[in-house]
Amino acid sequence: MRIGIDYTAGIWQGAGIGRYTRELVRAAAQSDPELSFQLFYAATGLDQQGPFVHYAQQLAATYHNIRLRPLPITPRLLTILWQRVRLPLRIEWLIGPLDVVHAPDFVLPPTRARTLLTIHDLTFLVEPGCAEPKLRRYLSTAVPRSLQRADLIVVDSKATASDLGRLYGIPNRRIRLLYPAVDTRFRPIPTAEAQAVRQRLGLPEHFLLFVGTLEPRKNLVRLLQAFTLLQSEHPDLHLLIAGKRGWLYDDIFATVERYHLRDRVHFLDFVADEDLPALYNLARAFVYPSLYEGFGFPVLEALACGTPVVTTKVSSLPEVTGSAAIFVDPLDPEDIAAGIRTALVNPMPLRTAGPQQAASFRWEQAGQTLVAIYRELATIKQAR
Repeated sequence: MRIGIDYTAGIWQGAGIGRYTRELVRAAAQSDPELSFQLFYAATGLDQQGPFVHYAQQLAATYHNIRLRPLPITPRLLTILWQRVRLPLRIEWLIGPLDVVHAPDFVLPPTRARTLLTIHDLTFLVEPGCAEPKLRRYLSTAVPRSLQRADLIVVDSKATASDLGRLYGIPNRRIRLLYPAVDTRFRPIPTAEAQAVRQRLGLPEHFLLFVGTLEPRKNLVRLLQAFTLLQSEHPDLHLLIAGKRGWLYDDIFATVERYHLRDRVHFLDFVADEDLPALYNLARAFVYPSLYEGFGFPVLEALACGTPVVTTKVSSLPEVTGSAAIFVDPLDPEDIAAGIRTALVNPMPLRTAGPQQAASFRWEQAGQTLVAIYRELATIKQAR
């Protein structure tokens, strides 16, 4: 069976959907060597020395059933042609016949194969004020079209499945649940190893950690407000924010200035994958007061490292954390501060529960689930 996978996010994006795509493809290829995976992606403008290009090349060299299929076009132009202009240029014309096409990033390319569409979340509908306006307008038209065309839809959580039914009327019979997972490098690590990263990055001794894109959905303004409430109790405590600037982030930096937090709040930008486990291990607590999540990779990574987690009981986050986190009201900075206090005062139960909870999310299982969905699609095709 030939499976075509839109690998554009996997080769262009560092976190989020990029990481999801890379890990899931590897797990699926490992799970079933008899399947042929054709990874197509927009390649024009790629840094050929970049880490994700190197990763893809290693992937193809390691697994004989993976073939890279770069397309001579930029991601933006590919999106314009396939999703805005809706040019009926089927992917089969570019890479040959396919039995299944899997789009892991919200929208399907033109194809006559059976189709699998991944919907990670519906932020642009559930929290429209948190979405960048142009992206919201684009997804509001492109996603419904792809949902209509998809034979099956895979989601990261029961919360997203519920949103699809509530907002788009998608029946459960068309939805398949596939939980993402956490890489084994996210674990409690030796103190000396973590301290070496602290020294190299110049990190403070005591800090809270947030990991994620700087955007309104992550609720960083209220996190900063909560942090100000802790200053007198913890004068040596810092807040590290690791993630690239996304959209509508000006209020975050304005809040830092308003509360005179420049010396206590540090923006690390994107942190390399190899440094993230140490960062989690060094943190006194991981704070993730998100307003909405389709899954929440950073929360699971923090749990796996044994870092006390403070998060919110919204959307998918209770599915990810179980009882291994402290839940707070995302709209109440005082409640966020109270949750952080609890994590700082009594961290040991959380440090024990976190890795146990994270252990139930394995990429091996995710790969097996995906292969089963591919084979189900092939059966549907034969029945028709």
